[in-house]
Amino acid sequence: MTLSDQVARHARRTPDATAIRHDDTGTSYRDLDQQAGRLARVFGERGIGAGDRVAVLAHNHPVIVVTLLACTRIGAIAVPLNFRCVAAEIEYMLSDCGAVFLIVDAECTSVAAAALPGAGGIRGGLVVGGARATSLPQFDNYAVTLAATADVAHESPVDERSPALIMYTSGTTGRPKGAVLSHLNLFVQVTSRIAHSGTPTTCRVWLAATPLFHIGGISAVLHSVYLGGTLVIGGSREFDPAAIVDMFEREKVSSCFLVPQQWQAVCAVPGIAERDLSALTAIAWGGAPASTTLLRTLIDTFPGAELSTSFGQTECSPVTTVLRGADATRKIGSIGTPLLNVEVRVVDADMNDVPQGMVGEIVYRGPTVMSGYWNNPEENAAAFRGGWFHSGDLVREDEDGYLFLVDRLKDMIISGGENIYCAEVENTIAAHPAVAEVAVIGLPDSRWGEVPHAVIVTRPDAVAPSDADIEQWCRAHLAAYKCPRNITLTSELPRNAGGKVIKAELRERVQSDNK
Repeated sequence: MTLSDQVARHARRTPDATAIRHDDTGTSYRDLDQQAGRLARVFGERGIGAGDRVAVLAHNHPVIVVTLLACTRIGAIAVPLNFRCVAAEIEYMLSDCGAVFLIVDAECTSVAAAALPGAGGIRGGLVVGGARATSLPQFDNYAVTLAATADVAHESPVDERSPALIMYTSGTTGRPKGAVLSHLNLFVQVTSRIAHSGTPTTCRVWLAATPLFHIGGISAVLHSVYLGGTLVIGGSREFDPAAIVDMFEREKVSSCFLVPQQWQAVCAVPGIAERDLSALTAIAWGGAPASTTLLRTLIDTFPGAELSTSFGQTECSPVTTVLRGADATRKIGSIGTPLLNVEVRVVDADMNDVPQGMVGEIVYRGPTVMSGYWNNPEENAAAFRGGWFHSGDLVREDEDGYLFLVDRLKDMIISGGENIYCAEVENTIAAHPAVAEVAVIGLPDSRWGEVPHAVIVTRPDAVAPSDADIEQWCRAHLAAYKCPRNITLTSELPRNAGGKVIKAELRERVQSDNK
């Protein structure tokens, strides 16, 4: 029941059905199955087999799907990488997972080339688009290589409990962690969500509008492939709401997931009321709460679509709770109720269940929970203490069993649906020669929901850094969306008796000063 098995099944039953649409070009299930088989053969000819890690660094493109399928076919483990990351971040992830092969699109070759010297085990790779990359002369061209490779039959049974993906998430200690998701994790996740939605046959065209290195993008792939539908791959650069509406209408999209800020921009596209968007029957959002105003706007703009919000995290494949339909407005602010096959508890620090209405950490158990973090026994011991996966999220349960997110134990900022961990940004800024101490907080932003803001204590013998200094420093070490655009200089950071920075007080102080 792997992803590749499903594609092979559809290739036999409905070979001419469109599996992928990208840049106005369609790929049938027959062609997708053939491409996956050829790439799997390329892997085999280069000594890549079960358990080996194959990384893919690319903007949204069918090659990411083909790579997942080819890895699945031989039991290798796919590692999608964030194209927004800088070379140092890519180097760390390649080295941490021990990747032996890299598939990279032409636009990312310079970053890949800078990362490879310190990555260690990469034995070769393929470049997608353009001719052979001058910055990666040892890599072959993807299209040319596949065209020269013979077709192979679908073989090599793979244990469904073996790893399918390593998905890197930002770490609270400043280093990304690789969540290991099995074929079974992914299968149970998608079938549980299909069962929960109640009407899977109404969704035939899925728009992947979020990056495919992200678990949200992978979810669209899973749903589409398992149901034999069409995956429309959207752009992954600047978000263009007008282009999204065009895609809704042109491709007759039936299901799409966006973060609330993106849905707000889509609904504001001029002339949207005159467009034929009747095919859109399922609208989903997550990554941040949606306001009552936005929900009403969505209902008015897409009267034929069912609304739902998903909550969870990469480590759980990812959805753990869902809020559907009328409940989206009736229980505004709720993250819903547990998904089928996801067992949930709300506990205190000693793993005792807290009374209904009280705040506690939500912990999970079930077949959608990852096996653990790659090569990270200390984090695994902490994450699975007491036999349950600890989310780091604080919630409360109301009298009807609906859960509400209260706060986050993990020091995290959600900006445009992307998770930014303060420790990672703080570690980077702390290395600046003018910085003595730093604390990073999230501040409200009308466009992104939250943005990182750095509060800095300058070294006594240094010139105080400017906003531009810190942004430039961070951009050399971090993905752009993690970089603070503004800073506040202070003589000292507020701390409690244990010496920990009191970020709630810091946030109030900064917001008060900015009024």
